[in-house]
Amino acid sequence: MTTPLPAPFSLRAYQTQDLPALVALFQASVSQLTTQHYDAAQRQAWAPATADMPAWQTRLASLELLIAEDDQAIAGFIGFSLDGHIDLLFTAPGHARQGVAATLYAAAEQRLRAAGARELFTEASLTARPFFTRQGFSEEQAQTVTRGAVTLQRFAMRKILEPR
Repeated sequence: MTTPLPAPFSLRAYQTQDLPALVALFQASVSQLTTQHYDAAQRQAWAPATADMPAWQTRLASLELLIAEDDQAIAGFIGFSLDGHIDLLFTAPGHARQGVAATLYAAAEQRLRAAGARELFTEASLTARPFFTRQGFSEEQAQTVTRGAVTLQRFAMRKILEPR
């Protein structure tokens, strides 16, 4: 099932053959879109150039995934659990600030509401925190994540879903 997005994008479900493209999009997004908040060592620790594909396969298999794409490439993706956890939300650098993340988030929220979720939660990077704030999330606490010898700051955020 595809859902229309602002032309020329559409939404679809994840398929196992999407794995390499999603990992590459994640790496490019972290590498190029987070430079204002994270240094090169932090970006490399977060999204190593050589990805652990079996770990990615396991992680993605545990999530609901929606993909935004145009005729040529994947523009972004969101991964979430039906308990309300938004685990992954990344946009390809060439599609940043075009409404892709907002559309992916809105579709995920709609699906989570239908599944009975009463609240949503995420761990947002410094880069993603303003986006989640605009979606109605509030910051619960700052967190520090360690990847090898590198630390990264992120924020536990939560949104209560009001009945509609």
